[in-house]
Order: sequence, then C-alpha cells, then structure tokens
Amino acid sequence: MPSSPPSPSFGAAFRRLGALASLRGRHRVLHLTTLAFFLTFLVWFDMAPFARQIGAELHLSQGQLLTLSLCNLALTVPARIGVGMLLDRFGPRRVFASILIFAVVPNTLFATATSFPVLVVSRLLLGVVGAGFVVGVRMVAEWFPRAEIGTAEGFYGGWGNFGSAAASLVLPGLSVALAGHTGGWRWGTGLAGVLCALYGVVYLLVVHDTPEGAPYRRPRRQGALEVTSRRAVFALLAVQLPPIAALGLVAYRVYDAGVLPASGLAAVVLVLVAAYAAQAVRTLTVNRPALTGARPPAERYPFRLVALLSLAYFVTFGTELTVVSLLPGYFADTFGLGVTAAAAAGSAFACTNLITRPAGGLLSDALPRRRTALRVLLTGALAVFLVLSRMTGGWGLWAGVALVALASVFVQGGNGAVYAMVPLVNPRSGGQIAGLTGAYGNVGGIVLTSVLAFDGGDVHLLFLVIALCAAAMALLTLWLPEPGGTTGGADAPHARPRSVAPPSRPTTRTR
Repeated sequence: MPSSPPSPSFGAAFRRLGALASLRGRHRVLHLTTLAFFLTFLVWFDMAPFARQIGAELHLSQGQLLTLSLCNLALTVPARIGVGMLLDRFGPRRVFASILIFAVVPNTLFATATSFPVLVVSRLLLGVVGAGFVVGVRMVAEWFPRAEIGTAEGFYGGWGNFGSAAASLVLPGLSVALAGHTGGWRWGTGLAGVLCALYGVVYLLVVHDTPEGAPYRRPRRQGALEVTSRRAVFALLAVQLPPIAALGLVAYRVYDAGVLPASGLAAVVLVLVAAYAAQAVRTLTVNRPALTGARPPAERYPFRLVALLSLAYFVTFGTELTVVSLLPGYFADTFGLGVTAAAAAGSAFACTNLITRPAGGLLSDALPRRRTALRVLLTGALAVFLVLSRMTGGWGLWAGVALVALASVFVQGGNGAVYAMVPLVNPRSGGQIAGLTGAYGNVGGIVLTSVLAFDGGDVHLLFLVIALCAAAMALLTLWLPEPGGTTGGADAPHARPRSVAPPSRPTTRTR
C-alpha cells in the first residue's frame, strides 16, 4: 500500500531548503535549468544598461528608444504561448536548448547593428528568448514532487530572473574591459549571446526531461490548449483575447511616439485580428470533444484555475515589470537624488527577488491551501501600495526604500505563489498553461506602464491602480479552486533512480 504524501507544514518546508544546495539528482537539474533561465534573461535585458550610449552613438530619438524597449517586450507575449505548445510536444530539454542556441542570432544582429530598423528586428526576435522562462517551469515540475513544487519553482524563478539585474551589474564593466567606452556595448552584448549558445549545447547534452522511468505526459491533441467542457472552450477564447489586445496597445504606443505611421498601425491591427481568428479556429478544432461533451469526467480540470492564475500573474508580475522600470526616476524626482543614488535606491525592489519569490513558493508549500498563500500576499501588496500612493518626499528616503522593499516581498512572493499552483492544474498541458499565465504577466506590464503614460506620469495614481488590482484579485481568490494535479519526481508513476536500467518501452520518455 503506497504511503500518503506528507501534510503541508512550515517545519517540513524549511527542512527542504537545505537540499537546494545539493548538486545531485533533481537538484542538479534545478540548478542547470535555473542557469539556463538566468542566461536567457541576461540576453533579453542586455540593452537596458546601454540604452543611452546606443542612442547617442546611433543618433536615436527618445521615441525610437521607447520603441526598442517596447519591441523587446512585445513578441514575448505570443512567444510564451507558442513556446508552451512546443514544450508540451517536444519536451523541455530540446526546447530550452533551442532557445539558448537561437539567442546568439538576434543578439549578434543587435550587437552589430548600425541602423534603427536592424535594431527593431533584433529586439523583436530577442523577445522570443524572453519566453525561455516557461520551459523551466515544466522541467522543474517533471523532477519535483507536489509537496516541494512551490519552493523549487520559486527558487528557479527568483534566481533565474536575476539575469536581468546581472545585465546591468556585469555587462557595462565587461564592455569597458573588452573595448573601452566607445562601442564597448557591442562587445558586452555580443559576448552574452555567445555564452547563451554555448550553454545551450551543454544543456542539450547533460539534462533529461524526466527522471528515469517516468513518462513525459503530452496533450492528446496539438495546436491549442485542451480544455474539458463546453463552457471552458468559450472561456479560453475570451482569455486568449487580452494578449492580442496588448500587442495592439504596444503598436499604438509606437505610433503615438511618432515612429509608426498610421498605415503601419492599421496593418498591425489587421494582422492581430487575423492571428486571433486563426487561434480561435485552432482552439475550436482541438477542443471539439469538449464542445460535444465527449471528454470523460476523469480527465476534466477546472479552467477557472487557469483564468484566475493568469489574472493573478497579470497583477503580480505586471507590477514587478512596471515598478522596476520606474523606480529610479521616481526616487530622483521624489527625494532629489542623482542618477546613481536613485538607481541604487530603486534596486531595493529588484534585488530582493532572490529571496522573496522562493519565499512565496515555500509559503504555498507550507500552508494547507495554496490559494491562502496567494491571498495573503495580494492583501499585503494592497496595503503597501495604498501607503505608497500617499508617500511624499517629506517622509524621508529610508522610509521610501523600506516601503519599496516591503512591496517587493508581497509582489514577488505572489509570483512564487502563482507558479506553485500552475504546474498542478493539468500536468499533461503544463507548458501551455505556464505559457498563457506567463504571457498575462507581460500583458500586465504593458497595461500598467500604459496607465503611467496616459495619466501624465502620475506615479501615485499608478500605485493606487496597482492597489485596486491587488484588492480585486485577492477577492477573486475566494473562487480559486485548489489544484489537484501531480508533478514529477516522487509523484511520477514508475519513477526510479537513474542508476536503474531504462524502461523497456523507450517511447515513454525523452532524453
């Protein structure tokens, strides 16, 4: 008779933290995959520390620099959904290795660019590299049991995400050491892409999709996310619309900056309408069994989980993307700091991610109900952003830094709590669900930064909007079902140590 899984508790969760230092078994896979994620974010954000230098050397306007920043984000939205589909079909090892190796192409194009159109193309393609995060979510879920999934996914997300900060911390100094100040950005960014490609080859050779003997579960039908009821099919069609609309918003902002002509904006809108129509046709085709009620009850899962977790990530990760980008300017304007001091104060939000995101996952593992962890963190975010919406320079710099750091605890912890549940919704389609949820995080960033653009740059109003979003999402968690799926590792049927001979049916796993 199989033993029952251990009950969630803080003691058990904290005892597992020490195992994260291990470089064997599933923890080896966790560290190798986290490094892959780190490198994709290093490349994805390698323009940020050189933006002013690039603008000066290539004589770019502020509108053109804004366009490049938006291009860097735009294709990540559909790419996360598309990568999720490839991931469920081909497995995380091959997909992650492919993304890492592909990164060297657009990154080299960017490093050697001498014109604005080439920069636009390179940053659009590098947005695809930003979708690498989704791959590791499923890889980690294949190796870790349900009881540890929040902590493992939180570690992966928090430490891998540090690649964006490393781009600002490491690449400027590296570029100066390699080539001096003029044109040095080309060497720093170019080297990052080469490192990505080399590690992609290493990852392909040393990592496996699953523990020995564990099957890699794939969707039965390819081309769109499989849902299990008629109502869920139409809900999925609705959930697919905001990512498309967000791309339209990006196009409008590029048009508003004077870079895209009106005819170009109209062309983008037509392409987006056609893309949504094609996606809707695929969704209806793949989910014909659900429309006719042919899916057996045993295969059903609540699509409400997917929709609400996507909205939660819209709030948490969307807030992170928005706040990280505006904090240096906010501290400079509110407290009269110089550029360097304002950037250092703003880093109080980003640098805590190494601890806060894993802590959110650990909290989810430790509580009897995972949705409780998400609700607590969203409520905390509500309270802190309400206070931030009233903050003035008279409060003092250290009060501002402390409040920003506290906000990061709740927002980034919320990211960890979301992805502690995502792999448990429907493991067979785990890549697509992770991709859709991740895309909503980027949509949140696009929408919230647009709020700042349309309200005349009123940061306090933006903080109030974030607080209201957190309040609404905290209430919606009351209708969030507990995910009932299992993950890999100890939960996987037939899993056994790698020292055991491989199964007689080689088709049940991929390398």
